Amino acid sequence: MNNLISLFFNNILPIFVTAGAGWLLGRFTKIDLRTVARIAFYVFTPALVFQLITHNYVPGSESARIVVLAIAVTAVVAILAWTVGKAAGLNRRMLAAVLLVAIFPNAGNYGLSAIFFSHGEPGLALASIYFVTMATITYTVGVVIASMGQKSFFDSAKALLKIPVLYALAGAYLFNIFQLSLPSSLNSSIELLSKAAIPTMLILLGLQLQRAVWKHDLLALGIANGMRLLVSPIVAVGLGFAIGVTGLSLQVSVLEAAMPGAVMTIILATEFQVEPEFVTAAVATSTLLSPLTLTPIFALLG
Repeated sequence: MNNLISLFFNNILPIFVTAGAGWLLGRFTKIDLRTVARIAFYVFTPALVFQLITHNYVPGSESARIVVLAIAVTAVVAILAWTVGKAAGLNRRMLAAVLLVAIFPNAGNYGLSAIFFSHGEPGLALASIYFVTMATITYTVGVVIASMGQKSFFDSAKALLKIPVLYALAGAYLFNIFQLSLPSSLNSSIELLSKAAIPTMLILLGLQLQRAVWKHDLLALGIANGMRLLVSPIVAVGLGFAIGVTGLSLQVSVLEAAMPGAVMTIILATEFQVEPEFVTAAVATSTLLSPLTLTPIFALLG
C-alpha cells in the first residue's frame, strides 16, 4: 500500500496539480483555450518530439515494433468496443462516440507527462513514437469514425498534412541517420521550446476539464471508460509479448495504452456533432478515474 501511495504522489499527483492550475485559470479568467491548444500543437509539441528523438537514440526496429503495437491495440480495442456497444443496443451515433473514447488514449498531454515523471527522457523518447502513431490514427481513422460517413477517407487523410509532429519526427530521424547537427543557437531555441511542452499540455488539460459538460448515459459511459482504462492496457500487454516488445518499450507502450480518453476526441465529436456532450463527459470521467487504474499499473510494471 505504501508503494502505491508513493507511486501516486510521485507520478500521478504532479499531473493533477499542474492541470488544476489550468482548471483554475479557466474558471477565473477568459483565456482562449483554442489559442493555448494551437501553441502547444504547432510549436511546443513538435519541438519536444524533435528534441527527444535527436537526443535519445531509438533503433528503427524498436520504433517499428512500438508503431505496430499501437496500431494493433487500437484495432483490437475498436473491435471489442464495437461488439460490446452493439450488444448493448447503442444507436449508431452513440456507438461512434463510445468508439472515439475507447480507442484513443490521451497519449500526449497526459501520457507524455506521466512517462516523463516516471521514466525520464529515455522513456519519453519511446513514448513520443507511440504518441505520433496515435496522432496519425486519430487524424485518419478517428475523423472517419466521427464523420459517420459525412466525409471521404481521402478528405479525412488530408488532415495528416497539418500535423506538425509528423514533420518533426521525420526530420529528427533524418538528422539521426545522416548524423547531422543543428547550429548551437537553433538547438538552444528548440530545447527551450521543448521544455515548455509538458507544462503547457497539462495546463491545457486543466482548461479542457474545466469546460466539461456532463451528460448521464451510464451504460455507454461504463463501456467507454471500461475499454479505455481497463481493457486497453490488458490488450497492450498481451499484444506486446506477441509482437516482441520488451523492457522499457513495453512499459511505456502499456502506460500509453492505459491513459484516459484523448481530448482530441472532444474536438472531433464537436466538429461532426457525434454526441459531443457525452464524449466530453467520458473524457473527463476517465481522466478523473485514471489514478485508480494507472497507480497499480505503474506498480505492476515496476
